[in-house]
Amino acid sequence: MIDLYYWPTPNGHKITVFLEEAGLEYNIHRVNIGTGEQFKPEFLAISPNNRMPAIVDHNPAGGGAPISVFESGAILLYLAEKVGKFIPADIRGRVEVLQWLNWQMGGLGPMAGQNGHFNVYAPEKVPYAIERYTKETNRLYGVLNKRLADRDFVTGDYSIADMAIYPWIVPYENHKQKLEDFPHLHRWFDVVKARPAVVKAYALAPPAKPMTEEAKKVLFGQTARA
Repeated sequence: MIDLYYWPTPNGHKITVFLEEAGLEYNIHRVNIGTGEQFKPEFLAISPNNRMPAIVDHNPAGGGAPISVFESGAILLYLAEKVGKFIPADIRGRVEVLQWLNWQMGGLGPMAGQNGHFNVYAPEKVPYAIERYTKETNRLYGVLNKRLADRDFVTGDYSIADMAIYPWIVPYENHKQKLEDFPHLHRWFDVVKARPAVVKAYALAPPAKPMTEEAKKVLFGQTARA
């Protein structure tokens, strides 16, 4: 059994998509990041970065004590290796998947996240920041579009790379992007969106609500001391 500590953000959706695709049994523990539940000691014990998602695997390969994992990319890799799916066994295929997983973790996620922050949540409009992150998101969409020009999925077969990338494309309107500008990406997006496991994973999320000012203080005002 997997305990998943989750909130319906792009990084949270990555893990529910994988768990549904793999057919693993799991329990969801909702961590309301807008009210500060990520700072509770019991959560910090498994996710010291006070970020979700995180998992606890009560039946790890080889037995023994439960294993906890934080950081969405690390979780995807751990689970893929656990079930022997969604990452190739051969070294060349594995490297391809790991490259694109890290592309999402180090590029698309942070840049699209800052894009969304300055376009949607920032208390004042900062033109330079909006332009900077909107253009970089556009560049990254272009990289992905080119990659998908001659293959069905990011690394050929459906993999954890697709599961990591897709949730960060879902908010494309907030990121001021148009999918019709990226036909290969658009085709891929529609295919992934229609997968039964993806549909089920997104159905787990409650309807989106406007972020309150208190939630913004919790999410955007953190320091080491806080």
